[in-house]
Amino acid sequence: MMEIVVLGAMLLAGAMCAARAVIGPTAPDRVVAIDALVAISISAMVFLGFYYNAQIYLDVALVYAMLSFIGSIAVAKYLEREDVGA
Repeated sequence: MMEIVVLGAMLLAGAMCAARAVIGPTAPDRVVAIDALVAISISAMVFLGFYYNAQIYLDVALVYAMLSFIGSIAVAKYLEREDVGA
């Protein structure tokens, strides 16, 4: 029963982040919403890995977190450069 509540809360939080990513007024708002959505999906993978006792979910979550971090750095550099020229 607790698993359903946790996954439901993650689904609700993911829906709110997706809505903010779509209607966000500025690019940094959208980037933060997408980063939060990625963090929620990583935590869902970790939760499912512990629930099903499967190591592969944890490995995929770790790789996804590293790629997300690199992507966030790249987008931040792009947005910083874009603001300097304006």
